[in-house]
Amino acid sequence: MNRLTHTRVWNAIDALARRYSLSASGLAKRAGLDPTSLNKSKRITGEGRPRWPTTESIAKVLEATGASFDDFTALITAEPRAGRGEPIPLIGLTQAGGGGFFDDGGFPVGQGWDQIRFPKVDDENAYALEVTGDSMQPLYRDGDILIVSPNSAPRKGDRVVLRTTDGEVMAKILVRRTAKTVELASFNPAHANLVFPMDRIDWMARIVWASQ
Repeated sequence: MNRLTHTRVWNAIDALARRYSLSASGLAKRAGLDPTSLNKSKRITGEGRPRWPTTESIAKVLEATGASFDDFTALITAEPRAGRGEPIPLIGLTQAGGGGFFDDGGFPVGQGWDQIRFPKVDDENAYALEVTGDSMQPLYRDGDILIVSPNSAPRKGDRVVLRTTDGEVMAKILVRRTAKTVELASFNPAHANLVFPMDRIDWMARIVWASQ
């Protein structure tokens, strides 16, 4: 039997949102919650620990969508799409900075995605980014594929992809995260670390594999 995990519970909430073509914030509004309460940024504490949805939030989501608790538990225990070897979305890293490819929680939506088969990611929202250019050398080269898991909690030292409020998408190393700022290191040690205030980051997701 599948375990009840932080990732699976949030996956189930995202699946309910998709049934109604809603983003995480759209579902929160429909449920009468704070618009940001279900966003990806709220699923991890400033110290990097998983934050679980409250039972009250889940009850309000179920009431707003008309789903039963059995429906919700079925979504929690469903086999992840990528784990069955089905296609996951693929897009160029540079192209990903354009509008319409991600919702406000950092999950892939919309048109313009290609597909790639990759059976080893236990995240039904996983997607792939193709590196373009040489800005991430020496670690990643032009044409490398990065598999990103938006439901995996990034921790200190993880390689991550993030999107800023200016629409810039970049891959970095997570150095430190506090309640107010995120510090990131470049793959090229000659470049200085970057520090972003949290309100400048739309979303941040963990890189779980790369075709190096």
